[in-house]
Amino acid sequence: MVSWARRIAYDRRFQTFVMLVILGNAVLVGLETFPDLVAAQHGLLELANVAILAIFIFELAVRMIAYWPRPGAFFRDGWNVFDFVIVALSLLPAAGSFATVARLARLLRVLRLISAFPELRLIVGTMLRSLGSMGSVLLLMALVMYVYAVLGYHLFSAADPAHWGTLGTSLRTLFEILTLEGWVEIQATSLEVTPLAWIFYGSHVLIAVFVVVNLFIAVVLNNLENVRSEQRAEEAARESELLVRLVQLRGDIELLEQELRTAAARNRRTDGRATGTAPEVAAAEA
Repeated sequence: MVSWARRIAYDRRFQTFVMLVILGNAVLVGLETFPDLVAAQHGLLELANVAILAIFIFELAVRMIAYWPRPGAFFRDGWNVFDFVIVALSLLPAAGSFATVARLARLLRVLRLISAFPELRLIVGTMLRSLGSMGSVLLLMALVMYVYAVLGYHLFSAADPAHWGTLGTSLRTLFEILTLEGWVEIQATSLEVTPLAWIFYGSHVLIAVFVVVNLFIAVVLNNLENVRSEQRAEEAARESELLVRLVQLRGDIELLEQELRTAAARNRRTDGRATGTAPEVAAAEA
């Protein structure tokens, strides 16, 4: 049973089938946003949803059995826990107080595409790992935004109160400028009062957009390379472990073969004593 589960769980064809089912679930979730279609094909959509959920349960059970006799090791992988939680939430009844949670779980099943594709797992893992490193960059960004918000309030609040009338409004305007959309029009209003306003806007775009934002990208790329290096190291460790186990198995097989040859030789001598004459046995022993 365990060997069968391992063959199924790690079979590429089965994994491809599960990916196709996840894609089908994504299409099903999209179709449920059309009220007319849901009303006309309610029974068919519910049947497809039950079939997809049954496949998810079967796939999760096979993967858990594959970890036997240490099923707890299944939950040491965060992606396994992610899949388990989504499937468990999908089992909640779609009516009553859990209706909203059940609908949300049905939507979250689309996110299983992340755990199904190694490339997506790598990207998400990199993003999560980058959160800690981004703290310093976020602090720097907050300081830059605060300084420019106060400066913008004092320079342009009288001429353009809609964008610089308060500190909160100034911060919102600066966030809009970060998108590089519409900031030229905002600058034109400020230039009517302060001809050197272009220095304020130009420096903010240069520092906040091109420097700070690129720092975020640098942090993500650095963590991406670190995650890839760790994955390569883990793969190399697994390969070396498999090689060590293979060498041990070969040694055990050689010992068994030697014991079998010794036992076969001993049996031949015993059979010779039992069937041969006394002179023949004596000659054989000599």
